[in-house]
Amino acid sequence: MQLKKLVTATQVQGVEGTLDRDVTSIAYDSRMVRPGAIFFALPGARTSGADYVEQAVERGAEVVVSEQEQIRSRATNLRVANARVAMADLAAAFYGNPSKKLKVAGVTGTNGKTTTTFLIKHLCDTALKRCGLIGTVRYEVGERVLPAARTTPESADVQDLLWQMGAAGCKTAAMEVSSHALVQERVRGVDFEVGVFTNLTQDHLDFHGSMDAYFDAKCLLFEQLAARSGKAGRGVVNLDDRFGSQLIQRFRGQIPWATYGQGIQADYRASNVRMDLQGTQFQLDAHGKSYLVRLPLIGMFNVYNALAAIAAAHGLGVEVRAAVQALANAPAVPGRMEPVPVKRQYRVFVDYAHTDDALANVLRTCRELKPARLIVVFGCGGNRDRGKRARMGAVAEQLADYAVVTSDNPRGEDPMEIISEIRSGMTLGRHEVVVDRREAICRAVALARPRDIVLIAGKGHEQTQEIQGVSIPFNDVSVARRAVEERTVELEA
Repeated sequence: MQLKKLVTATQVQGVEGTLDRDVTSIAYDSRMVRPGAIFFALPGARTSGADYVEQAVERGAEVVVSEQEQIRSRATNLRVANARVAMADLAAAFYGNPSKKLKVAGVTGTNGKTTTTFLIKHLCDTALKRCGLIGTVRYEVGERVLPAARTTPESADVQDLLWQMGAAGCKTAAMEVSSHALVQERVRGVDFEVGVFTNLTQDHLDFHGSMDAYFDAKCLLFEQLAARSGKAGRGVVNLDDRFGSQLIQRFRGQIPWATYGQGIQADYRASNVRMDLQGTQFQLDAHGKSYLVRLPLIGMFNVYNALAAIAAAHGLGVEVRAAVQALANAPAVPGRMEPVPVKRQYRVFVDYAHTDDALANVLRTCRELKPARLIVVFGCGGNRDRGKRARMGAVAEQLADYAVVTSDNPRGEDPMEIISEIRSGMTLGRHEVVVDRREAICRAVALARPRDIVLIAGKGHEQTQEIQGVSIPFNDVSVARRAVEERTVELEA
């Protein structure tokens, strides 16, 4: 694409060099630059993209976009006020605004984003509205499944993925939208048809600073819906969450809302919930009709995820009855209340729960399955919100019969310091510390007796563990499966 045409998509404060250049690709990592690329020098928490401009030019970048003035004889330099805004604008233009050719649902909230997007995709696919997926576990483009680098990728990658989805014949797309992504303009330029708010509980305060700022970040998705050209996008909101009500008030009159929950005011209402080890069923009341929903996922939180998915899919053009029928064959979501496939007299589940609210929800779900005892293995991530550590400890000790406190992803922190902060919320003495996560999982499995449930919480689908800047292969399901298989003695009841 001609640079002189591309630059009209954003505000440029200064130009050094010619605009008569062909741009063939977009890069924000100098190592990924190819000849003919436009390189965005993004500011970072630790390093700045401006430090890698020379390397990018040497690799063939034709254009450099930066918030700083740069002088490079071999490249055209564009100075902008905000490099992330510029990258989002130019990437959308470069790929031909692909979201306008799709119906896109964006899902935000602290918990439930992954399962809700998986369910939306399933409902759309079943209704012959082929759906792409962008989220924490993976990206799906047509028949291709790609590893996910992060929940919501950088704007250039988002636009590229949406373009690929359109090229693969997708009609719809379901995307997890993180608060970080909203603040960092990663979904700027995405034309959302539907925006979903699942809930808000404390998390990521190391980044946002306060719950008010965290909520404001989530609201950015709905600002995009309200500002959508033509007609505003449809909002889907959890009416049982106090922040959901605040969201409706903030955008009252600007967005058409569909609400869900258990209260009689909800547009999509669940009641008569029953669950067992095979799944969950409930009555859905929506649009003046009642439906029996059978869901092969366990837990009250999955009832909420299913309600959100039904409402969102309806906003994308899927009939409610068709959505209800499709839910009976909904896929399991990796690392979300995932059963470890071993035949024993006790059960082992792996779940991604890494906030006190999510941990409480999944522990309560396990309780509803009526185990003889409930044993939980958990830790907290390093270099992240420290305020939730003691609360997670309290939740684990109050809702489980016994807890094994261990490492999660300690990153650059001392694991014992993290564990000490977790234990500050534990006062009942029903726990032990096993720092090594593999050993902790083995210990919990060794403690299990017939009819017990072992819950391994925190890492879910993740394939690595990050310790002192090094990522080592590690998957909770695989480790748990081996621990069960290697346990040769089955205790009697």
